[in-house]
Amino acid sequence: MNVVSFPGLNLKFEFSKIAFEVFGVAIYKYAICIVLGIFIALFLCKINKEKFDVDYDFILENIVLGVFVGIIGARLYYIIFNFDYYSNNFSEVLNFRNGGLAIYGGLLFGAIAIIINCKIHKKDVLNLFDCIIPYVAIAQCVGRIGNFFNIEAYGYETTSILRMGIFVANEYMEVHPTFLYESTATFIISIILMLKQRKRKYKGQILLTYGILYGMIRFIIEGMRSDSLMFFNLRISQILSAIILMVSTIAMITKKINNNAVSKVKKIK
Repeated sequence: MNVVSFPGLNLKFEFSKIAFEVFGVAIYKYAICIVLGIFIALFLCKINKEKFDVDYDFILENIVLGVFVGIIGARLYYIIFNFDYYSNNFSEVLNFRNGGLAIYGGLLFGAIAIIINCKIHKKDVLNLFDCIIPYVAIAQCVGRIGNFFNIEAYGYETTSILRMGIFVANEYMEVHPTFLYESTATFIISIILMLKQRKRKYKGQILLTYGILYGMIRFIIEGMRSDSLMFFNLRISQILSAIILMVSTIAMITKKINNNAVSKVKKIK
C-alpha cells in the first residue's frame, strides 16, 4: 500500500496503484483516470456539439484518432527524453501501467493527426478545435489525478500548506503536489474556455486562448517539478510552453488588429 499525506490540510491516504484485476490483468487507477477524462470530454462534446455546427460523428472520429495517436506521441516523447534509460531497458518501452506519458507529446501528435484528417475531409479545423479544446482541458484535469495514484509528477520540497508527504526510496519528503496544481488550473481553464465559446468573435479564438492560458500555467508549474524532461540543461516543457504562449499571443494580437482594420473599413463604406 502507498501512503500519501497532506500535513498542512491534516489529510492522509492509503491506497494501491491497482484498481482491480480482469482475468489476472491488473487495471491501474492511472489508466482509469485517463479513460474517464476522455469519456467526460466526449460526453460534454455531445452536449455542446451544435455551437460550431460541427457534426458529432466527425468530432468523435477526430477525438478517437487524436487520443490514439496522442498516446503513441506522449509515450514516444517521454522515451526520447529518457533515452538513456529505455535504451538499456527496452522491455519497458511498452509498459504504460506505471506512467510515462508526456502531455505535450500527446497534445502535439494528436493535434497534427486531427489537422491532417480535417484537411483530408476538407473540414474547418479551427471550428473543430474551438469546439473541442475546452473538453480537452477537462480531460487533462481528470487525467492528472492519475499522477496522484502513481505518486509522480510532483515538485521540489516545500513547507507550503498544500505540501504533500510521500516516501521516496523509504525516505519521507514533503513536496509540491504539482499534478494537483495543474489539474486545478486546467479545470479553471476549461470553464473560461466554455464561457468564451458563447461569445466567440473569430475562428481559432478558443484555441488561441487555450494556448495562452495553458502555456503560461504550465511554464510556471514546470519550474516547480523535480522530474522534468530535460534538453541539455533546459526543461523541455518550459521551452514548449514559452513557444506556445508566444505564438498564441502574437496570433491573437494579429487577429484583433486585422479585425479592427476590417471594422474601420466597413464603417467608412
